[in-house]
Amino acid sequence: MQIVSYCEILEKNKRFVVANQLLKSGTSIGANVREAQNAESITDFLHKMKIAAKEVEETEYWLLICDNAENYPPIADLLPTLNSIKKILAKIISSTKKKINESSNQ
Repeated sequence: MQIVSYCEILEKNKRFVVANQLLKSGTSIGANVREAQNAESITDFLHKMKIAAKEVEETEYWLLICDNAENYPPIADLLPTLNSIKKILAKIISSTKKKINESSNQ
């Protein structure tokens, strides 16, 4: 996992606070998506996906800090990867909302 590897580099460079925050938010994305797969209802699924999307935003924030801070390792292709995840989650969320709206109109 790219984010874990990057956080390990940050820790080696004694950037512990940022490494900790980035590791938490970056790994939380997948944890929430995984949790959503066993959701109790479609609204629970949507809620967990929305949490994952929020974690994407937080992860992007920490990566941008790293990218703009002096003496931090380059973030390589982490932002484009995160942007792809953001788009996928947005599509899942919009499709799920549509499905909820369609079922409530029946």
